[in-house]
Amino acid sequence: MKTSHLLPLSFLLLYLLPLEAQDGPAPRARDLGIPFAGAPGPHNAITDVPGVRVGYATLIEGEGRLDVGKGPVRTGVTVVLPAPGFSNYRSFPAAVFSLNGMGEMTAGLYLQDYPLLYGPVGITNTNSVGVVRDAIGKWLFDKYSTGGLFDFSFGLPVAAETWDGVLNDINGLHVRPGHVFAALDNAQSGRIAEGNVGGGTGMVCYEFKGGTGTSSRRMQIDTSEYTLGVLVQANFGRRPQLAVAGVPVGEELPELMPELKAPMRSDGSIIAIVATDAPLLPWQLQLVAKRVSLGIARTGSYSSMGSGDIFLAFSTAEKIEWNSNMDELDALLNPIFLATVEATEEAIVNAMVAAQTMTGINGNTIHAIPHGRLREIMREYNRLKE
Repeated sequence: MKTSHLLPLSFLLLYLLPLEAQDGPAPRARDLGIPFAGAPGPHNAITDVPGVRVGYATLIEGEGRLDVGKGPVRTGVTVVLPAPGFSNYRSFPAAVFSLNGMGEMTAGLYLQDYPLLYGPVGITNTNSVGVVRDAIGKWLFDKYSTGGLFDFSFGLPVAAETWDGVLNDINGLHVRPGHVFAALDNAQSGRIAEGNVGGGTGMVCYEFKGGTGTSSRRMQIDTSEYTLGVLVQANFGRRPQLAVAGVPVGEELPELMPELKAPMRSDGSIIAIVATDAPLLPWQLQLVAKRVSLGIARTGSYSSMGSGDIFLAFSTAEKIEWNSNMDELDALLNPIFLATVEATEEAIVNAMVAAQTMTGINGNTIHAIPHGRLREIMREYNRLKE
């Protein structure tokens, strides 16, 4: 008999209401007049790719001095589902690219040799990768197991991480299987939350508050229209490097630096998930995943030694045909490469714009990027879209 993943009502209120209890949707970069190239989908999110859904569990509890195992807690889990349902007979071409391997994405080696994604992708903090990976596997098994000898319902789940120990009791291991089940069961399409949500809750980007961000692009290729979306968990970079739409914002905005009781230990990491309904084979998807690097570079990062920069791309197309004509391949792939770069850049900036100032362990405070000052700087460089 399959087990239930229902959680007590009090549990759901504690961990899921912070996603809904906002005074309207958080602002996004375009709302501030930040100019970006390309045509986004209707929600400017990875969920613009048909069938793709995103779910969160956000854990925010306690304040004051760090007491390992008790808090303060500033963490969570994000899940990306490539389709409404799964089975042994439905998989998705996928590829992984590591720009800098100071991080973890489970099933990475498997995907290099057998590039098929069988289920959701989880993103969380560094110390919670194991529990998220196992919970995704159990969720798949309980819902889709056939019980056969070659049942692959558990499979090799994908879970990735960035380090939130500046704000979160990361060694307290607060992410539990129930949080992952809740995120999976409540995943949705349409517009999704950004900033201090899910796995991005306690993250820092360019020494401003970072977190979860997303963006999408529509592409016309021959007579067909396709969509590509990117979701990032942004936790990387130092302030002087930050560029927004080509403007050296970090140099112009040296104030509001992190208020910490001890120095930050490294430059953090970024995880990026790319989804598209374009009919791409795994080797083509690896080329797409590589282009995430260029979108990150547009925001100023050079992928420092301490940054774990790992990217996964998958296609939801149900039918993929091989085309060996290189001219036609160029016409197919180049617009997708460009869309990946543009959407990655915008997703990172969206994560920062949506994020709010957060205080965590030991009173450590990471400030949100100030919207008014950001607009002033963009205007000074004639880059504000009024």
